Amino acid sequence: MTLSQSILRVALGTGLLLLIPLAAKLFVPGMLWSPGDFLAAGIMLFGAGLTFVLISRMGDNTAYKLAAGVGVAAGLLLLWANLAVGLVGSEDNPANLLYLAVLAVALIGSFVARFRPRGMSNVMFAASLTYIVVTAIALFVWKPTGAAVEPNVHLLNVLVANGAFAAIWAVSGWLFRRASAPGSNLNQRLA
Repeated sequence: MTLSQSILRVALGTGLLLLIPLAAKLFVPGMLWSPGDFLAAGIMLFGAGLTFVLISRMGDNTAYKLAAGVGVAAGLLLLWANLAVGLVGSEDNPANLLYLAVLAVALIGSFVARFRPRGMSNVMFAASLTYIVVTAIALFVWKPTGAAVEPNVHLLNVLVANGAFAAIWAVSGWLFRRASAPGSNLNQRLA
């Protein structure tokens, strides 16, 4: 499949996915998406799809493509959750901006690693570790003051949810590690 065909598929997939909240907005009274919400969702979905298409073309085995998909999904979920409800407290908590460091580690590290499987593995593990460190800083070091103080942040919920997100980055790292292994039975081309 050519690159332009892949981009067209991503655009069509994005449009189809956006039909779900559009239908909900038309038929569910509590669905309060604004045109800006649809635009943001479209940009994030199309951007994630395009990123996956471009990165997965750099690897020639199933493990690499799967690792790229998991890594891109981790980034998309991080952005979506942070914008929708926030990862620490509400979406208005300024500590949530710290999570941009995870994306920076993943993006900058990927370019430094030149998208090679072994380097990408290290980058995804670094993103997972950054996620954990950012969560600890947001919860225990950087205490918001004034209107940003949220007394109802349930520590266990935040730790479990953020632990799950960090684990997704680690799974991507493990899959990239598998993709770099010589003689791996995962070194098959996708049909």
